[in-house]
Amino acid sequence: IAMSTGEEKAWEDLNNLNPSDVCRKAQVFYDKENSYIVKSFGMDFSVHPGKREIKNIQPEGEIILKKYSYFFNLSALCCLINARDIPLSAKLVKPAGLKGGEIFFRGSHVLPLDNIAERYGNDRAGFIEKGKNLNGNIMNYGDASVELLPLPRIPVTLILWLSDDEFPARADLLFDSTCEQHLPLDVIWSIAMMSVLAMM
Repeated sequence: IAMSTGEEKAWEDLNNLNPSDVCRKAQVFYDKENSYIVKSFGMDFSVHPGKREIKNIQPEGEIILKKYSYFFNLSALCCLINARDIPLSAKLVKPAGLKGGEIFFRGSHVLPLDNIAERYGNDRAGFIEKGKNLNGNIMNYGDASVELLPLPRIPVTLILWLSDDEFPARADLLFDSTCEQHLPLDVIWSIAMMSVLAMM
């Protein structure tokens, strides 16, 4: 229930904002239907404050709304409301390095990075291909890495280390250090979770 009250308040807050400010800060567009057009993993979604409705514009986007709406809806609204017009720092931080980041290591908040390691531990090409399918940029960290853009201004970098004779495969997730200036920690967690699940 907490989620829905949060969402309710977010819709109200968004409705009270000036669209041109929101577009500049959150790097989104506002269309003639009075909707914000928000990109997630390279796909466009419309967010209509008046109707309190989020829709996918491309058919491929439907899976995000069907499978990950729990993470996506509130995260998208929070990005529209809270994003700031600041450049990326290009300084990557682990979740543990964020203020209050120990939340990422508790109970149901633990990111399923082990599943990524398990799935792609011997399949570098598959990992890269999946990243490209999500419109990610291939990076040069670890044995394979991809930078995803689950929401504007919040890049998420996933790094894969393949398994070898000495070590099992592992995966890491990093944020640009500016993420904390845009969003509260629980929303950053939601975006991380959505990114990991989308890679599976």
